Amino acid sequence: MSFKKFSFNPRIAANIAAAGYTTPTPVQKQAIPKIMQGSDLIGLAQTGTGKTAAFVLPILQRLMRGQRGTPRALIVAPTRELAEQINDAIAVLGARTGLRSTTVYGGVGIQRQIKKLKQTDIVVACPGRLLDHLGRQTVVLGQVEMLVLDEADQMFDMGFLPDIRRILSYLPRTGCQTLLFSATMPAAVHRLTEEILNHPVKVQAGNDAPAHTVSHAFYPVAQHLKTALLLKLLGNTPTSAVLVFTRTKHRARQLGVKLARKGYLATSLQGNLSQARRRDAMNGFKSGKYQILVATDIAARGIDVAQVSHVINYDMPTTPEAYIHRIGRTGRAECRGEAFTLLTGEDRQMARAINAAIGKPVERRTLSGFDYKTPGPTLGAPRKHRGAKNSAGGWRGPKWKQRTGKVAVSHLAASIPKRRKGTPARLSA
Repeated sequence: MSFKKFSFNPRIAANIAAAGYTTPTPVQKQAIPKIMQGSDLIGLAQTGTGKTAAFVLPILQRLMRGQRGTPRALIVAPTRELAEQINDAIAVLGARTGLRSTTVYGGVGIQRQIKKLKQTDIVVACPGRLLDHLGRQTVVLGQVEMLVLDEADQMFDMGFLPDIRRILSYLPRTGCQTLLFSATMPAAVHRLTEEILNHPVKVQAGNDAPAHTVSHAFYPVAQHLKTALLLKLLGNTPTSAVLVFTRTKHRARQLGVKLARKGYLATSLQGNLSQARRRDAMNGFKSGKYQILVATDIAARGIDVAQVSHVINYDMPTTPEAYIHRIGRTGRAECRGEAFTLLTGEDRQMARAINAAIGKPVERRTLSGFDYKTPGPTLGAPRKHRGAKNSAGGWRGPKWKQRTGKVAVSHLAASIPKRRKGTPARLSA
């Protein structure tokens, strides 16, 4: 089957050919005809299945007819990176259509967005900033004909569902075709589909199990040795692009810095970065400027890099579905990929759940030449300080003395009982 079977507008068909698309993916085969027929749709699909084109192409086809310069399609995504990725797809597939799209998300100036929203056909937005625009009345959604909620399960995890319900109140009550895409279908997302979709059709792009092109391995290790083992793994393994997952933003940043100091072309992608630095991290990883990208699950939504050779779970994911979603970023396009997970004693229960999801036990490996017996930090060891605490709670060291000309009182001296009022001070000999 080829894309010609869908009978797209000739300009859209030319863009598809220019992009190198020849054969639709399974989710595209299932979803595109249903969307073009006007049906509401639930799409269960992971990153890398072609779901973005599955909804972008029908949107472009519909918007080729009718009014221009006012928002007629709204795509809501949980992260800036995913919003940019969707917008990039619109730019490629809609290049010859004259249709305009605008991204709307926080962390950047709002005035430029306001200007673009005055002449746009498609809005690709994150919920928080979109609500800011709606509150300012700088965007009107009364003419929206198509709504897409992408990565709905992640929006639920990030607490966005109340915002989604508020956004829905600004849309037309009737006549708006709604498409919901999600990697998984938790109860809250299922309830949302019942509330907002009208007799939806359901399509699923098989990625409810790991790709057969990915091999898996657990590396048991003590918590305090995880970074050392990661460095040893990277040193012993031929890699191209490596995606490392951590559980927290703070750990992603710290680990990215440590890897860079060890000489790796590494950076991190996490929520505390400015938009410019997030864009540099994402584009640098895609271009090869960075070989290693350390990211959290939330920040990594929207990463679509074809040549990721390894996914390393520095921290165990919280669900088997999250594990499958993470490792789905390697082993693309029939290329081989490897998924390594650093396994601590606290992760045993999740390891069993992942084994069940995969359908077989994941191989457990040890690394030759690595010292697994290195002791961890001693609990309760006294901390060393170079001076006394200042009013802000920090310790007054030599630099404080040079700056103020004062002598810092030792924190040990603070335990000496003070002289009672009226008691004469003892004179030293």
